[in-house]
Amino acid sequence: MKLLLLILLAQLCSASLVPEIEKDPEYWREQAQETLQHALRLQRLNQNVAKNLILFLGDGMGVSTVTAARILKGQLQHRKGEESLLEMDKFPYVALAKTYNTNAQVPDSAGTATAYLCGVKANEGTVGVSASVTRDRCNTTKGQEVTSILRWAKDAGKAVGIVTTTRVTHATPSAAYAHSANRDWYSDGEMPPDALEGGCRDIARQLVENIPDIEVILGGGRKYMFPKNASDVEYPHEDKHRGTRLDRRDLIQAWYKAKPPGKVAKYVWHRRDLLALNLSRVDFLLGESWHPRVPWLQLGAVGGAPGLACGAGAAGVASPGRCCLQGMLVPPRMLQALHEAVELDRAIGLATRLTSVQDTLSVVTADHSHVFTFGGYTPRGNPIFGLAPMQSDVDRKPFTSILYGNGPGYKIVAGERENVSAVDFAHADYQAQSAVPLRQETHGGEDVAVFARGPMAHLLHGVHEQNYIPHAMAYAACIGSNRAHCNAASRPGASVLLPFLALLFLLC
Repeated sequence: MKLLLLILLAQLCSASLVPEIEKDPEYWREQAQETLQHALRLQRLNQNVAKNLILFLGDGMGVSTVTAARILKGQLQHRKGEESLLEMDKFPYVALAKTYNTNAQVPDSAGTATAYLCGVKANEGTVGVSASVTRDRCNTTKGQEVTSILRWAKDAGKAVGIVTTTRVTHATPSAAYAHSANRDWYSDGEMPPDALEGGCRDIARQLVENIPDIEVILGGGRKYMFPKNASDVEYPHEDKHRGTRLDRRDLIQAWYKAKPPGKVAKYVWHRRDLLALNLSRVDFLLGESWHPRVPWLQLGAVGGAPGLACGAGAAGVASPGRCCLQGMLVPPRMLQALHEAVELDRAIGLATRLTSVQDTLSVVTADHSHVFTFGGYTPRGNPIFGLAPMQSDVDRKPFTSILYGNGPGYKIVAGERENVSAVDFAHADYQAQSAVPLRQETHGGEDVAVFARGPMAHLLHGVHEQNYIPHAMAYAACIGSNRAHCNAASRPGASVLLPFLALLFLLC
């Protein structure tokens, strides 16, 4: 009798997982027909010239992360989650990008950033240079610099910007403006003597000098802009936040001095100062928090740099043509990574509402993935940070749905795998279990998704080399070297190219 009761209860629970409407076959048929009609409408290609380019970059946002973030978004809205749509899911064109570096099967962020910003594949650890440059070898850099789509836009007279939740000198955003044999040369204080003697410049200095008229720069890592041991404006008594520059330069003042006479330049270091600005009266905006990467809990909070959506809005107003944001995902802390992906999605939604599909090409992608996975035959609506509904048939212990292939989450307790039922696996700092012990989890090597919407978005289709992305975007906006198609007669339905270009690069 007890066994029968348990079976009946299990069947009732299983039935309750399925929304009533989804039990009707017509629901799925109608949904499929709507999708089909939408796909048929895409046969009328949008071949306008793109007034704006927006590149959203989720750092480490592999396909499994996108799927899990979709579920989390729905569950935050008190739904089951799987049926939800991310803003990027609504983009009509989807491709895959191959992320390998020229010398690495599993890539790093510097080589990939050089690919999707400069249109050239490069070696791991190098930024804004060709594959002829060897990491750490300053003397291999000269003559091997490659320019980014941000530079192409500037050369075409467009407004440009970078907004990121990591340090502005991080590998991902720095490929937009810098050329370096080592992604870690944030200031001259991080450079070896031979590189300094060889005339190589640090990345922070290049931010100020290489393209001095970037309209919007928002991010973290301000200590690299100040003389060594200079006290931080926000944390004057904390040594770890002191300036790092050996040349004793104040790059904020250098940034001000590089601006044309009559233009209004504003530097802010706190969210309240950013919100207090009349952005319509600002020509150049530089905002830097102290954070090496902006903590997820402070996205949009009172302190630190702005959240992605806030930064996107500020950049869009201050620079009606173009801006850059990066969304930073932080495995193996699964809760933080997915919440940051949802924050990135909010920024995508905001930018979508502020622009028109007729004149704005928006692209969402990732530099690489991580060894992030979720599984375990979880039932519909299972909390994305929850346990799988089964125990291991080997060690008889429970496991979370989300796991990592390697990383610091590998733990042995009394000679056995840690029992996660005894820990708070939903805590923000919980590190999901991994198969291989490493102090730091690695990147993944598989392709990443590319979502596209707007003029010439159909050029992003199928499987591409990652360096193809900026070339397709530049073609759409008639910037860069490939502009033979840009006269109105050769572009059916083309509009006049307006004087602004928006590149929104989200680091996320």
